[in-house]
Amino acid sequence: MSESHESAGSWPTSLLQTSLALDSDGSHAARARRLAAAFLTRMKDDHGIAVMTATVEIVQLIVSELVTNARKYAPGPALLHLRISGDTLQIELWDTNPVAPVTGTPDPRRIGGHGLEIVTALAQAVVVEQTALGKRIIVHVALGSADAQPGRIPAP
Repeated sequence: MSESHESAGSWPTSLLQTSLALDSDGSHAARARRLAAAFLTRMKDDHGIAVMTATVEIVQLIVSELVTNARKYAPGPALLHLRISGDTLQIELWDTNPVAPVTGTPDPRRIGGHGLEIVTALAQAVVVEQTALGKRIIVHVALGSADAQPGRIPAP
C-alpha cells in the first residue's frame, strides 16, 4: 500500500486530497479507515475545515465498506482517493471488477451483503461508473453541519 498527500492553493478554493493504493495486504480496511480519519482531522486542524466528529465516523464506515468489497470481489489492485471540495468530501474507489454492485432488498435477517445499503444510507450521493479497467465508485459526504448529514432532521 502506498499513500500520497497533495494540496493545492488555500482553502476554500483549494482542492485537498489523499490517496491509498491497495494491494492484497490483509490490513487494507483498517489502514483505509485510519487514513480517512487522519486526513479529515488534518483538514480540520490545519486548514480550519468544518468536520464533525460524526462525519469522521461515517466516512470511516463508508471507506471500510468500499475497501472491503473491493478486496473481496475485485481480482487486482484498487485505489482509494479522498478529495475535499467546498463542504463536501468525495470518496472514490477504483477497482478491477467491472460489475457494478447492486443494493439488495433490505433484509435484517440477511448476514452480510449490506455494504452498499450502508454506504447509500450515509452518503449524499453514490455513483458507479464503469472504466476501461473496472469500475469507479464515487461517494459524496457532507463535512460540516448536522443539517447536511443523512438521517438527521434539521433543527427548526
